[in-house]
Amino acid sequence: MSEEEPIPMEPLPPVPEHAAVRLDAEAIQRLTAYGEALASYGVVRGLIGPREVPIIWDRHLLNCAAMAEAVEPDARIVDIGTGAGLPGLVLALVRSDIQVVLIEPLQRRCDFLSEMIEQFELKDRVTVVWERAENVPPQQADIVTSRAVAPLKKLIPWCMPHARVGGRLLAMKGQKAAEELYASHKSLHKWSAAKHAEVLTCGAGWIDPPVNLVSATRGK
Repeated sequence: MSEEEPIPMEPLPPVPEHAAVRLDAEAIQRLTAYGEALASYGVVRGLIGPREVPIIWDRHLLNCAAMAEAVEPDARIVDIGTGAGLPGLVLALVRSDIQVVLIEPLQRRCDFLSEMIEQFELKDRVTVVWERAENVPPQQADIVTSRAVAPLKKLIPWCMPHARVGGRLLAMKGQKAAEELYASHKSLHKWSAAKHAEVLTCGAGWIDPPVNLVSATRGK
């Protein structure tokens, strides 16, 4: 598609009223612009499906933004399999204090992420790495995030090498978060993380359903 041709775009739904409960005006403005990019260029490039556009706020933007509740100030985050930037780019859009490394193996997604970084002037604190997570040198992150990439048991050996000792894995999971955590005990034990693993809930009271995160702290 040439630059002269218009980009087809599904109308982005209005900002949900409950978004203003926890997000300031600047964060909502940034998320709206990012949502519009996903609804247009993101659909054209196959980053999200057109059926995702009507539910983009609650399904993608706000549940990723809710993860910020579990992120400490000034954290360095590595997002594994970030795709179109979920949750890593969203976290960077709503939290100006954090550094984020977005790791993604598909070039077309990385190209889109680079454009978003340029658009939102995030070059000083957001980086894109075009590579599979297991091929990237250990990142010594405070937090390693992941969303909709793989079952937790498979995700742990991809994510934990990038967490510093004392750093955490924060994996977004659904209603079966506790079940996945239980099934991953042996995998967590290899990283001395089994004793410091739990399910956290974010977004309670302002998004429905709230977000379930598996949090696991890497030991020595």
